[in-house]
Amino acid sequence: MRARQILPRSSFKMFAVGMLALSVLSAPAIAQKAETTTTVFAAASLKTALDAVSTAYQKSTGSKIVVSYAASSALAKQIEQGAPADIFISADLDWMDYVDKAKLIKDDTRFNMLGNRLVLIAPASSTASLKIESGFALAEALGDGRLAMADVKSVPAGKYGSAALKKLGIWDAIEPKVAQAENVRAALGLVAQGEAPFGIVYETDATAEPKVKIVGVFPDDTHPPIIYPIAVTAGSKAAAPAEAFITYLKSPEGQAAFAKQGFTILK
Repeated sequence: MRARQILPRSSFKMFAVGMLALSVLSAPAIAQKAETTTTVFAAASLKTALDAVSTAYQKSTGSKIVVSYAASSALAKQIEQGAPADIFISADLDWMDYVDKAKLIKDDTRFNMLGNRLVLIAPASSTASLKIESGFALAEALGDGRLAMADVKSVPAGKYGSAALKKLGIWDAIEPKVAQAENVRAALGLVAQGEAPFGIVYETDATAEPKVKIVGVFPDDTHPPIIYPIAVTAGSKAAAPAEAFITYLKSPEGQAAFAKQGFTILK
């Protein structure tokens, strides 16, 4: 049987020191790699387009993008509570103003990135036909059904929707029939699954879901402008990679993905 070779004590010490040095030298590289991960808190309506943009960016740069989607209101509150976000993209100005006033974003990185339109949707199989105008018969068309909307008090899509219905003079008749969801994509899902005969979402949501169709578009003057502001958070641990990603979002490649989904590119 072949004898096992035993390292002299001095050689073992040299080996241990070498391994320790190697681990110390590799630590900065590991830390640098971690710093290239950018965490984005984004309004739920951005999912389809932003997923495509993030995937393309990661393939071209190697930098990791992690996106958390939810209602803008929920994301703003999470940032306020110290959630580790590097970028915040809201679906309205109000919630960006909220974190701005709390000094939770870097002011010099904030800008208005995208616009959208508000639409009335129905399941793809629906034969409903409605013209969106003052006093239009949405309540009658609903019957015993519900109108799917995002939360009308806090979620941007819900706030835009209730504002439009008030402007058109039918909110009082519609309010008891509203099924409120936690975000606009959840409202979209209620209509797509046939659980609600109508819903109010963004045009881009309707474009992303083949199980629904657009019944009508709400006139721009019935609600505040739909604007998506973006900013790097004040507490970002990866501000440089975050700003690099924002630069990509503003590039022709980034803008093309949003335009394909139906967003308006704001200059």
